[in-house]
Amino acid sequence: MSTQKQTKYTKDHEWVRMEGDVAVVGITPYAAEQLGDVVFVELPDIGKAVNAGADMAVVESAKAASDVYAPISGSVEAVNDALSGSPQLVNESADGDGWFVKIKPANAADLDALMDEAAYADYVKGL
Repeated sequence: MSTQKQTKYTKDHEWVRMEGDVAVVGITPYAAEQLGDVVFVELPDIGKAVNAGADMAVVESAKAASDVYAPISGSVEAVNDALSGSPQLVNESADGDGWFVKIKPANAADLDALMDEAAYADYVKGL
């Protein structure tokens, strides 16, 4: 059995990875690269209910401001406070230390609708 945590992806370039009963969410390295240097991240409040496909955060770069969408529905359990002082973590480690929020899923089946790594890689190739 692989110890690699299964990561799922959205067409809006968010990733989600289950850690226990909580889903960790961020933007993909591809999205971070497209944005350029991230200068600010606005995160939701802990306890906020989020809906799959609805905006939940904002990331600003030297180029643009972009909404970050919730890949699944649920409630925000934690936010990555490190991003307020070090937004460059999104560029340095988009799929690691640059995570945005942790969500308690309302419906674990939401994950089944998302792309796996291979499908996401194919999707990005077509952009």
